[in-house]
Amino acid sequence: MRQGLLNGAIFQIAALITAVIFVHTAYVAVIRPNAEIVAQQQEYLQQTDPNYTPERSFYVVLRDFEQETCIILFLWAMAIIGLKAAQTLTNRRLLDRNLLQVPEGTSILPQDARNFARPVQALGSDERATLLPRALISGLHRFQSTQSIQDVSNTVKDVCESEADRMETELAIVRYIAWAIPSIGFLGTVRGIGTALGQAYQAVNGDIVGVTVSLGVAFNSTFVALVVSIVLMFALHQLQLVQDRLVLDCQNYCDERMIRHLRVTTNKQSAELMA
Repeated sequence: MRQGLLNGAIFQIAALITAVIFVHTAYVAVIRPNAEIVAQQQEYLQQTDPNYTPERSFYVVLRDFEQETCIILFLWAMAIIGLKAAQTLTNRRLLDRNLLQVPEGTSILPQDARNFARPVQALGSDERATLLPRALISGLHRFQSTQSIQDVSNTVKDVCESEADRMETELAIVRYIAWAIPSIGFLGTVRGIGTALGQAYQAVNGDIVGVTVSLGVAFNSTFVALVVSIVLMFALHQLQLVQDRLVLDCQNYCDERMIRHLRVTTNKQSAELMA
């Protein structure tokens, strides 16, 4: 478990560094140079043609620091979501396997629980640490020690709920990013409006270029932040849906493949079996 947490932390740090390098390189090499060219062309056309209406340019919309930060955070969050989705899909593959190998019509007695748990315990360490094997092993061990089917059902439920809480907690950083992106967009809005108000005297004298550019910063940052946030929240909710289905399917697997086969014998039946 500790190794998994360490690997997750290393992945998140590496994903953030990669996103910063990739996005900043794209901005320095492509987006900002092209945005400057487009802005100069539009400024020249506005000065020479009073009827000219500037068109929205992709480079101009993305060129400011707020948009760059939003895209970096978006890629970072999507990398984390991709990792969690891959782990969830790996866990789901175990649902297609018959881990307990209980023939139809066969009962699992408390004294046999350890034998039925051995194929699950023989899995690799990575597979054994996933939800389904842990639920099966915990249920069989509880059945061996308590000889209570109800205790087994409660144990499986507790393991699944604990896993659901863990997966929910690990998405906290993604939820924070989903909250931070619109906030950064609004900061760009405040910065743009503040700059525009500071250049109001130029607009009074007939020069509205500075005010227009500043207002463009305000609206572009909000636009990009909201679009990115919508896409991120959609991906996050899809991941949560897949994770919730995994937990429910694991509970159903344990009910169908293990709990319904459990049998508790009375003292008389145990004596007859021993005889």
